Amino acid sequence: MRGLKQLCCARVITTGHAFIQNIRRGHYELGIEEPLNLRVLAAFTELTQAI
Repeated sequence: MRGLKQLCCARVITTGHAFIQNIRRGHYELGIEEPLNLRVLAAFTELTQAI
């Protein structure tokens, strides 16, 4: 069987999707100086350095 088996799985997927969309749209100061196609990569690089 495929699909989301539990509501908590759907919540994690939708939260992650919204987070990535917000990064791409420039709602956070993560990777904002990078071009649009490299913004998510730069944001995750900045997040890993912060952690």
